Amino acid sequence: MEKALQRWFPVFVLPTLAAFIIGFIWPFCQGLYLSFCRFTTINNASWVGIDNYINSFSDASFGDSFWFTVAFAVVSTVLINVLAFAVALALTRSIRGTNVFRTVFFMPNLIGGIVLGYIWQILINCLLSIVGQPLLNLNTPAGYWGMIILMCWQQVGYMMIIYVAGLQNVPPELVEAAQIDGATSWQTLLWVKLPMVMPSITICLFLTITNSFKLFDQNLSLTGGEPAHATEMLALNI
Repeated sequence: MEKALQRWFPVFVLPTLAAFIIGFIWPFCQGLYLSFCRFTTINNASWVGIDNYINSFSDASFGDSFWFTVAFAVVSTVLINVLAFAVALALTRSIRGTNVFRTVFFMPNLIGGIVLGYIWQILINCLLSIVGQPLLNLNTPAGYWGMIILMCWQQVGYMMIIYVAGLQNVPPELVEAAQIDGATSWQTLLWVKLPMVMPSITICLFLTITNSFKLFDQNLSLTGGEPAHATEMLALNI
């Protein structure tokens, strides 16, 4: 069997490798090439060297958008993953209606980003008007935290599904052994469950970081970068 696998493994690897090259490697290389071009379409591009990079980094609005996006990415990544793991931990216990709660938490991820942005703009503006604050697109801190709330509400359910899958794969024998040894619930979580779900944590961290840096439609519909581009994220600036 081992010799047969060594002989025929290219046949089985080839479809996946071809899909990876077509779907990831080639678009990445093409995007990298286009970053050195002035173009209107992919087939209508002229080489300009590093002019695009010089223009970007010499533009003050690009730098402001970059650091605003970094601040957003750090806070949203931490909050989304902590909340998603807490919800997953609660929903892997033997409680009634677990599947219903999982569905409810996941549903916001099915709504488009533009729609979510307008919905939360209405909700937050109503709240701000009650407390006598200016509207969302006139208030930079409100715009920042509005983006954080929106992304948490949308992404927590998706990351929760990944954490639920990781927690369900923790061998119950390890948990029972820890309990027999006198470990508390917190010690079991810290020294047994967390190390076992590290693959899920890694996946969720990368997903939330990439989602934060490429966020566009929610930013466009929620604040539009206002006031005076103060809440403009990197993708919207570009």
